Amino acid sequence: MLIMKNDECVIYFVMKSGKKQVYKKDKFGWTQKSTRGIVRRMTSEQFLSHLLPGLTKEYKGKVEIIVKRKPKRCT
Repeated sequence: MLIMKNDECVIYFVMKSGKKQVYKKDKFGWTQKSTRGIVRRMTSEQFLSHLLPGLTKEYKGKVEIIVKRKPKRCT
């Protein structure tokens, strides 16, 4: 079983229109990069309130949620 920590991934919300929002976690918390390029800090609770509706069947076909692993950095 592959285990991935929150700060090891990037989460993309791709809207039906093609617009994309990007969510990442770093040592300070979550960030959201809007379709206009604006970066906002958010709490874990705020991130969940964005994520959970997109996982329901009401949003099926309207938004696609894609999770990708961040490239590993060489130390």
